Amino acid sequence: MSAKQTRILLADDHAVVRNGFRMILAAQWDMEVVGEASNGREAVDKAIDLQPDVVVLDVTMPELNGIEAARQISKAVPKARILALSMQKDSVYVREMLRAGANGYLLKDSNESDLLAAVRAVANGKGFLSPEVSDAVLDDYRKHVTNPIDLLSPREREVLQMISESKTNKEIASVLNLSVYTVEAHRGRIMEKLNLHSIGELVRFSIRNGLID
Repeated sequence: MSAKQTRILLADDHAVVRNGFRMILAAQWDMEVVGEASNGREAVDKAIDLQPDVVVLDVTMPELNGIEAARQISKAVPKARILALSMQKDSVYVREMLRAGANGYLLKDSNESDLLAAVRAVANGKGFLSPEVSDAVLDDYRKHVTNPIDLLSPREREVLQMISESKTNKEIASVLNLSVYTVEAHRGRIMEKLNLHSIGELVRFSIRNGLID
């Protein structure tokens, strides 16, 4: 009788990347890829539906970025362990993913053995950081930086990302099932809380805080 397989949800907006990771993971006796998602919103929905053991989650995805997706998955599926996947070595991405509930952070250019080690580590309740980002994380924690993004509610962070992706109020309202007036109110509160005065400033803030590329 074989040991229980780790059930994995793969979330990345690049099909080629997903296919590559799926082939590596599915070849392991102790792993099973139970689903895939191509954006953050789909990742949250599938995590709730499939109840995986591990979610391998790209940090920068359209509609809902990996940071917000991790936050929502952690709340909705607390048993799921999250392994962040990114090209970004910048400490802001690592910090925000860990704060959102990720248990590990793996760089996309890592080798196959690192991917498998990372998945097994988080599946077993341990943490995992790519060696290249460990120093950045330590330096960041030493600074004890308070992030202005903490002033925003989860809904406001979603609206902020979509504004930064050049979506109109009407498009945002449609995706989030809100009225246009509610979206406009969110936009006003976001700019007031962050003390920003233009869309350009909002976009730069989103880039600095890892919400968009």
